[in-house]
Amino acid sequence: MKKNYKELLHDIKAFVFDMDGVLTSGVFQVGSDGKPIRNLNSKDGYAMQLAIKKGYIVGIISGGHCEGVKSVLQKLGITDIYMRASHKMDAWKDFLAVYEHQGLEEKNILYMGDDIPDYHLIEAAGVGCSPQNASPEIRSISDYVSPVPGGHGCVRDVIEQTLKLQDNWMLEEDFAW
Repeated sequence: MKKNYKELLHDIKAFVFDMDGVLTSGVFQVGSDGKPIRNLNSKDGYAMQLAIKKGYIVGIISGGHCEGVKSVLQKLGITDIYMRASHKMDAWKDFLAVYEHQGLEEKNILYMGDDIPDYHLIEAAGVGCSPQNASPEIRSISDYVSPVPGGHGCVRDVIEQTLKLQDNWMLEEDFAW
């Protein structure tokens, strides 16, 4: 019998997210230079930087690439950013290798993705999640489907649930960003 995803959150030490369709809505405007313009949600940003301050590892694995988004993520304290990851499982293995000396295992990672390239990572993660508007194939294998669509706070949703469950949410030091 499969565990309830809330039970699995007790083991989470790291969060890994896809970019397009999770951190962003997956809908782009295209600038005059032909490059896509992505929108990020500030609530997701707050949750990610808070998780890092609380000692969690946060990583990004994306097939897309955007220097602007990368810069914002780095300012939040995220150092493990894999963009242009045409084979996401390779990036996943690299991510694990970086933290294996800290005892990080797949069961300790929550991964959130929204489309077919995320399939194997959702299967591999201790908790596989998807936003409300993920593809049906991804929603069907997710341990948890957020009621929030990609780019609108689904990242905040899973981080907040995890930190609350582990008694790491709304502590006095959380009131300053």
